[in-house]
Amino acid sequence: QVQLVESGGGLVQAGGSLKLSCVVSGRTFSRNAVAWFRQAPGKEREFVAAASDSSKVYADSVKGRFTISRDNAKNTVYLQMDSLKPEDTAVYYCAARRATFPYTTRDYDDWGQGTQVTVSS
Repeated sequence: QVQLVESGGGLVQAGGSLKLSCVVSGRTFSRNAVAWFRQAPGKEREFVAAASDSSKVYADSVKGRFTISRDNAKNTVYLQMDSLKPEDTAVYYCAARRATFPYTTRDYDDWGQGTQVTVSS
């Protein structure tokens, strides 16, 4: 059974930082693409960042502020979020799929339950 568990969300002031973690179990982690998406109230879920073993890709809205990384030994993917803005407020979800390419669409097989990030102005 595949399970993804996010942690690290919280309340932070604008300009601050947070680091999200997602532990993936039940998959051969190193052969998977992993990604972060987010969903703000009343909006569709949107792509944030994705990583395969060899590539990373970011949404334009977070490029230069967010960094995705993965530790295959720990089956964990991270999202370091710096220079946070109020518009980054959302529930953040991690996702995984068997792929060698970091997909930016929502075609991922498995999803976590999400962690809330709130950025105050």
